[in-house]
Amino acid sequence: MVKENSEVEVLESICKEVKGSGKITGEQLTRLATLFGSRFQKAWEAVRDGRVKKYTFRPSSRVVWIVVGRERDYLVMPDAGFCSCDDFYFHVMSRKAHLCYHLIGQKLAESLGWYDEIEEGDDMYDFLMDEWKKAIP
Repeated sequence: MVKENSEVEVLESICKEVKGSGKITGEQLTRLATLFGSRFQKAWEAVRDGRVKKYTFRPSSRVVWIVVGRERDYLVMPDAGFCSCDDFYFHVMSRKAHLCYHLIGQKLAESLGWYDEIEEGDDMYDFLMDEWKKAIP
């Protein structure tokens, strides 16, 4: 369990540094790659490729994060530490891993400001949530 907590703490610490400076350093990238391995590589690819989306619904100001994956769009709830991907269900829930790559990517993208912002009316919220939830296994 200590490893899991330290992974989250390191990611949060680096994201805080990145948000403060507005950039990510080679040393920070190396630390994350060492810590998360292939999960970081996939997360970084999603960030670089602009596959992290922040939907804000108006006028309610509800926010939904989506990471566009290879198979489908994944619903990410960073405050709850939840993702709708299979990796989350099979590895995070069973404590084999603490974070899936979609959660790592969302946190990095938000810290760097490297995400697409999409505004929708509240009238679209239920429709889009139904679409995203259909993809959940």
